[in-house]
Amino acid sequence: MMLDVLIIGAGPIGIACALEAKKKGLNYRVIEKGTLVNSLYHYPNNMTFFSTSEKLEIDGIPFISKNPKPTKQEALEYYRRIVTSNQLKINLFEKVKAVKKIKKNTKQVSTDKGIYETKNLVVSTGFYDLPNLLNVPGEDLPKVQHYYNDPHYYALQHVVVVGASNSAVDAALEIWRKGAQVSLIVRGSQIGERVKYWVRPDIINRIKEGSITAYFNAEIQEITPNEVVFKDENGKQQHIVNDYVLALTGYQPNFDFIKKLGITYSDEDKKIPFYNPQTMETNVEGIYLAGVICGGMETHKWFIENSRIHAKMIIEDIA
Repeated sequence: MMLDVLIIGAGPIGIACALEAKKKGLNYRVIEKGTLVNSLYHYPNNMTFFSTSEKLEIDGIPFISKNPKPTKQEALEYYRRIVTSNQLKINLFEKVKAVKKIKKNTKQVSTDKGIYETKNLVVSTGFYDLPNLLNVPGEDLPKVQHYYNDPHYYALQHVVVVGASNSAVDAALEIWRKGAQVSLIVRGSQIGERVKYWVRPDIINRIKEGSITAYFNAEIQEITPNEVVFKDENGKQQHIVNDYVLALTGYQPNFDFIKKLGITYSDEDKKIPFYNPQTMETNVEGIYLAGVICGGMETHKWFIENSRIHAKMIIEDIA
């Protein structure tokens, strides 16, 4: 069966694209290598969104939350109900292996479960699957983790948290409140300015009172089974005896996949892929980008509330 459009990624924006395709009467399919809204599912259990619920809505479907800022669990329920109530065609736990052009207006997409032919391809794969590595000796030790879920796991342990973004700050505060000893290692000179406005004063005050020890302008040199070795702001080598390292230094899109599709960059340094801002079509005819992947390394540029419009733009152009 020939598809009008195949959408890779069943996150909120991929779901929005599927809704638009269905409304236009297009023959579509969504392929997702994990569970539904896979990135959201792997967010920390206690995560609260920065955005209010109405800014996370897609297709004008109300998102009702009991709090001003919705939780992860509320978001999972919201997006799942949209998929089930609209009977969207989504294949979960199916990974794309290769994409190739087989004739002028047809692409063949091979997955670990089958082969599809489609006129158009929408890539909405997000950026949460590939962490930004520290690239230091010992990063592959079992004590080093690039994802954080539940604070209870770290109770009564000495945890080094690397980073000063929302994820790092949330983890440091939650783990400390579960009785862990927390040290924060930050490459910059302060806590990130984009940290949630109701959380940033909390971490700053915990550092000031000495509950959480923070090292700014610091650079990790090595991780051993029992220690973290780093240079402090004065260039002096320091050693911290610890049990776990949470390297929450951000994530990046799958640039290898983008390259294999033949998509070029409009900004090589920031790895921002080329696309037409009116249609979201890339330099490869019939291949579109949607969501956070459009920002390249600038993963803070696009998020749910400002990339929802991509779905309508893409499907309008295809239709």
